[in-house]
Amino acid sequence: MIFGRNRAGGEAPGGASDDAAGRGHRHGHAHAHAHAHAPAGDRFDARLLATTALNAVVTVAEIVGGIAAGSLALLADALHNLSDVAALALALVARRLGRRPPTARFTYGFKRVEAMAALINGLALLVVSGFIAVEALKRLQAPEPPHATAMFLVALVALAGNGFSVLLLRGHDHADLNLRAAVLHLVQDASASLAVVLAALFSGTRFGPYLDPLASLLVCGLVLRGSFSLVVEVFHVLVEATPRGLDLEELAARIDAEFAPARLDHVHAWEVGPGQRVLTAHLLVPPMTVAEAEALCARVRARLADGWGIDHATLETAVFGQDDGGCLS
Repeated sequence: MIFGRNRAGGEAPGGASDDAAGRGHRHGHAHAHAHAHAPAGDRFDARLLATTALNAVVTVAEIVGGIAAGSLALLADALHNLSDVAALALALVARRLGRRPPTARFTYGFKRVEAMAALINGLALLVVSGFIAVEALKRLQAPEPPHATAMFLVALVALAGNGFSVLLLRGHDHADLNLRAAVLHLVQDASASLAVVLAALFSGTRFGPYLDPLASLLVCGLVLRGSFSLVVEVFHVLVEATPRGLDLEELAARIDAEFAPARLDHVHAWEVGPGQRVLTAHLLVPPMTVAEAEALCARVRARLADGWGIDHATLETAVFGQDDGGCLS
């Protein structure tokens, strides 16, 4: 099978498209689905707003405590928490924009805003992690023991705040890359706060002065691992690559087998936004009436939705071997 062009190497033969016939059904279903989930979305937005406010308080506490205790690990965690606040605020704004209906200018809606916000969050994490790593390496060369009690108390408060934030956002939509980015921030920051707590507990030991910068480097490692994979995944969406986990060769082979002698050609698939898959293809069919072709397209679209989560499929039908732009009769 050849993707992006006709099997024969040129443009596919012209024919009737199911887009006009199927558009009303697909969009009607999407709107009904959105309205059904609007109350749940509003409730989750309220939890997201509460989480944002809580993390803003934790950030201020860590900045003040980090300066007072002379703890780089606390200041590093404060920077990470600050990026949490930005991530959560972006997630909230993007979710609200993402639920706005399509317009004549933005025909796919605003789901792509969520991916863009997730990319900003991921890049911010990478930058903050780089800054923290540099400062931690400097501190390792000239270690300074922090004020253990203040460091411990502030880190404990931060750990409790981050843990509670994760619980508030439990059950989030894992297909939402932007929200995944925000939750990833929180989980990693909770892990970082735990590392700071442990560093404070053992700060009075022989290796105590080294534990603070080492905890900072541990934070960086956690952040870099998660944020890099997130940036790669978001980039995948923004360049309109084939969605991960979707094998177009397998999809086409199964559709060809189930709906023979009809077969797919000129197949493209991408994601408009997180979890919103789109597919366009030519459906080559034997001679049949337009009504029969529309019914066949409807069955293929239903199979694409059920089998691969593709809710928006545009299929252009064409008769086998009609390279002169013949149409269905």
